[in-house]
Amino acid sequence: MTTRLRPPGPADAVVAGGGPAGSVAALVLAAAGRRVLLLDAGGHLAPPAGPGAFKIGESLPPAARPLLRDLGLLDGFLAAGHPASTGTYSAWGSPALHGSSHLFDPNGHGWHLDRLRFDAFLRDAAVAAGAELRRATVLAQPGEGLIVREHDTGTVAELRSRWTVDATGRRCVIGRRRGRRHRQDRLVAAYAVLPDRHTADRAGPEDTAHRARREDAAHPAGPEDAEARTLVEAAPDGWWYTTRVPAGRLVAHLTDPDLADPSLRTPQGFWRGITRTDHVRRRLDGYDPATTPVPRWTPAHGVRLGPAAGPGWVAAGDAALAFDPLSSQGILTALLTGARAGQAITACLAAPGRTAHALADYTAFLDGVADAYRRNHAHAYDQERRWPLSPFWQRRRTGGASLPGIA
Repeated sequence: MTTRLRPPGPADAVVAGGGPAGSVAALVLAAAGRRVLLLDAGGHLAPPAGPGAFKIGESLPPAARPLLRDLGLLDGFLAAGHPASTGTYSAWGSPALHGSSHLFDPNGHGWHLDRLRFDAFLRDAAVAAGAELRRATVLAQPGEGLIVREHDTGTVAELRSRWTVDATGRRCVIGRRRGRRHRQDRLVAAYAVLPDRHTADRAGPEDTAHRARREDAAHPAGPEDAEARTLVEAAPDGWWYTTRVPAGRLVAHLTDPDLADPSLRTPQGFWRGITRTDHVRRRLDGYDPATTPVPRWTPAHGVRLGPAAGPGWVAAGDAALAFDPLSSQGILTALLTGARAGQAITACLAAPGRTAHALADYTAFLDGVADAYRRNHAHAYDQERRWPLSPFWQRRRTGGASLPGIA
């Protein structure tokens, strides 16, 4: 991949955040000939990650394929060998396990991402397009400029540009002082990655995909197919999911903070929680409970920033829209919003008189995505009615109690 020369002069845009949304926004702007600074906290300069390194947010659906192709990234992405995802199994609304397959999806299978490698791939692509990568963290935006800490020198500096992209994730460093963040609920995820018992025997991603497709047709619950799908299981106080990732087997429990069993913070308590499930625990047959690491916790609630764009700034990714992971749309939405944010700013720079129109188009795009997510989220949670007295499910059922708030 040939790196383009950066345009001279001050930056047209500063992109705060080197995740999928920020990297794609920087890529689109740089490819349009704009001078772009991409700020990343420093993961690109870290030493090579060990075999157990992991970043949650691992599901990429088949619909990402045409977008990656349009961005010129598909061939490089496929060459990275991320394991295939051929669908899901779910025990949701009943104790029985039901399958949903990508077998007939026109875009083929999805992927279980190695997020650390995927994020690095996107940053490298932005740099190759001409973006300048800076190891810095945004601290604030008190005025027109960004206050950042330069990690190489430890100094605090102010950066100015014509446009800023807030791709700082749920921190929403820039957008939170320009709009209101509307939180859907208080969902959190406790998760752990167990070392893979089949590491030495693991097949390549395309082989896994082909075998899993054959299993779909002949034996819907075959062992190879089970390993290539994500399994989701509802529980009285939330829900669980598990899937194979390059680092091992990911297991996550989603619940509300006030309902979470404190023992889930320990390896022993987390494993006991797994044993109280039906289908998830069967996926862990053969894993050694003693290898369970200390679970990590992360926010998982849906949140929307409004407005998510204005003169001189645009929010993308989780800073603009964050989803409940049940949707499996978080990474795809980050890619889409990053691309659209880059396109919107490109249009504004090319025709300043059309700025209001370009930002209105971007806002309308976000509104459409948010409306579709809200409908699908309500429908999905309304399907689970086995625990009518459970606070977790009452809070999410149509017409039930809610947990409104401003994040």
